Formats: sequence, C-alpha cells, structure tokens
Amino acid sequence: MKQGAQEDFSLGWKLLTAGTAACIADLATFPLDTAKVRMQIAGEGQAMLLASAEGSVLAMRASQPGLLQTIGNIVRLEGARSLYGGLSAGLQRQMCFASIRLGLYDSVKSLYAGIIDAGNSRSGGMNIGVRVAAGITTGALAVLIAQPTDVVKVRMQAGNNGRPSMRYSSTLQAYKNIAHMEGARGLWKGTLPNVSRNAIVNVAEIVCYDIIKDLILASGYLRDGVPCHLTAATAAGLCTTLAASPVDVIKTRYMNSAPGEYKGAIDCAVRTFVQEGPLAFYKGFVPSFSRLVSWNIVLWVTYEQIKLQMKKMHGIE
Repeated sequence: MKQGAQEDFSLGWKLLTAGTAACIADLATFPLDTAKVRMQIAGEGQAMLLASAEGSVLAMRASQPGLLQTIGNIVRLEGARSLYGGLSAGLQRQMCFASIRLGLYDSVKSLYAGIIDAGNSRSGGMNIGVRVAAGITTGALAVLIAQPTDVVKVRMQAGNNGRPSMRYSSTLQAYKNIAHMEGARGLWKGTLPNVSRNAIVNVAEIVCYDIIKDLILASGYLRDGVPCHLTAATAAGLCTTLAASPVDVIKTRYMNSAPGEYKGAIDCAVRTFVQEGPLAFYKGFVPSFSRLVSWNIVLWVTYEQIKLQMKKMHGIE
C-alpha cells in the first residue's frame, strides 16, 4: 500500500472497497470464527449447554475439544446453520468496522506523516512509528463506532451456553433485547478490551502487511501481484494471532457474560488466569490462527484486486 495509491480515490470509495473486501473474507471464514468463539468461552466455571431440537444437551468438558471436534459438535447438535449464527451482525460489523480501520488507514497514515515527518526529505519514506500510530488510531475509532455489532455477533455465535435468556431469534431482536435489558452500556459492553484488541490487531494485521509487502517489493523477489499479497497476508495473519489471542479471549468472554457476572474486563482476565491458568488466554488458538490467516489472505487478495479494478475504472495507471 504505497502512500499515493489510495489517494487517487475519494473517501467514499476507500470505505466501500475496504468494507466489501472484509465482508467477502468474513463469508469465507465465518465457521472458523464461530468455532473460535465457542472454544474461547468453554470452561468458564460451568458445563457448556448446546441447543438441539430435543432441548438443551449437557456437554461436560473433561478436556478442551479441538477445532474439528468443536465444529462437529455444533453441526451434530445444532445444525450446520449454527456455524453461521450472527453472520448478518458480522457483515454489518465488517461494513462499519473494516471500512474505517482499513479504508481510513492510508489517509491517517499520510496525515501523521505530514505531522511527524515534517521536513523529512526521504523519498516515499514512512517510518514504523507513523504506521503504528495510524493503525492504533483507525482500530480504536472503528471499535467506538461498530461495538454494538460486535457484541451481537459474539452473543449469537456463542449460542445458548447455559443462558437461555441470551438466545436470540434474529439480529434485530438481539439489538432490541440487549438495549431493553442492559441499556446502551450493554451494546457497548467490552469496549475497553475490544479497543485494546483491535489496536493490537490493526498494528499486527494492517501495519505488518503494509511493511512486509513494501519489504518484499523493495527486495525484488516478487512483483506487486497475488503471490506477493499472499505472502504478506500469511505473515500478517500469524503476527495477528500471536499478538491478539489473550485480549481476544477476554473480549469474547466479557461480551458474552451475563450482567454482573464480571466486575469488568480486568476482573474477567484475573478470574480466567486464576481458575484456568495462563494457557486459557490462548484457548481457540488453532481456529483463531486458521481463521485469521485465511481471513487475511481472502481480505488482502480481494482488496488489492478491487483496488486494481478501481484504478482501471478511473483510468489510473
């Protein structure tokens, strides 16, 4: 993502391009995300209940099931459609969230470059500090705006999980129910851990992709094409999983919790550590890694191809 590449398009096109690419990536990887959520909330001091046609089925957890077993349990007990529970909220989230954190990244990066690197005459120079600052800014801004969609998505993906009152028949009903029962605070529940998570994710995902892609192009090993985008996206997905897993687990558990279950995100983190140990912060690592790597590949390849088509449409070289 060269500094001037995105500046050829209006802000509206940037947001639409980023949001569309993220929605396509979500469609392709949503079952992995659902499995990740189920694995992250497993073991919160209770047996897990799965909903089936015959009623709730008790699933005692002697050991943490793996990715394939989790997906198999969901399909067997709840049906394949449950793998896409909360999809509409997920797509709403991506159109709000990704369009801001990705669509605004280059503009914010250019803005910060003008401030931080004022008077710097390096050709095309953008230091890491500028990129990190831009990633943190757009990631935090996206969360503040799109948090309600994330809360609904997590709760619908989590399913029953021993809380019959938190089963929602639709995305719209979920928004109404949360707003009625918990107020606006319920819709923005977990904002602090989510801001932390997405600041990390943005830096590890977008900034890593940005830097790795530029390094690959500068080395001359690959041209600006699909192989380059695949390589950079895979590396960005790995960095994101390693950096964001602990805060992602706490975000998921806190957002899915009943009112009053935790005093706050810090309390959730402390209790998770005390009750389940440090490895609990990496629950769901395999589906998270699988999802983030595949999500990044689909996102960046789609995003770069859409940008290429946009350039052709606008007659830009």
